[in-house]
Amino acid sequence: MTESDYKNLLKKVMDSTPKREVVEDRFKIPKADVFYEGNTTVIKNFDKISSAINREPDLILKFMLGGLGTAGEMSGTRAVFQGKIPGRNIQDKIVEYVDTFVMCTECNRPDTHLVKQGRNLLIRCDACGAFRSVKSRKRKVVQQPSQSFKEGMVIDLTIKDIGKKGDGIAYHDKYIIYVAGAMKGSNVKVKIEKISGTVAFAHIVEV
Repeated sequence: MTESDYKNLLKKVMDSTPKREVVEDRFKIPKADVFYEGNTTVIKNFDKISSAINREPDLILKFMLGGLGTAGEMSGTRAVFQGKIPGRNIQDKIVEYVDTFVMCTECNRPDTHLVKQGRNLLIRCDACGAFRSVKSRKRKVVQQPSQSFKEGMVIDLTIKDIGKKGDGIAYHDKYIIYVAGAMKGSNVKVKIEKISGTVAFAHIVEV
């Protein structure tokens, strides 16, 4: 076989091989379409969010309810939460869910699915084949409460809503604060008892 024959044969093989299009689009976490109905917060596009990250809506909802410290349920394609929750808090929880339960630590792609092995929940990447435990995700830096907001401090708040258990709900910066025995619309002086993530609990102090 001459060099010319070899080149012609190689060209035919290359021309007949299907060209695989490589898409390098960066994965974008869906943005929650949030609106309020009375004393509830609604994510209108919850079904599209769960579809985009390839996870069951009930699993995402359970994670968010625990992180936001409230109650809620699915209503058709929407997710409904008790109380008026700031949109940025909701988006932060969606980002945290994706980081913990979706993204591959090896190739940083979202093409994964959950696998249950005994009591362990694993994440398998369909793109690179990597396995990891849900708990072995890159260690997140735990944000400590800012110096201007900490347990034991006394602050003035306006009660915006009433929670499912009857506690008043107020907001301070990024925090949702539950105040025992507070009435909606009242201005109260409270003492912060406990802070957990972006949720805090307080009680009214006598002036």
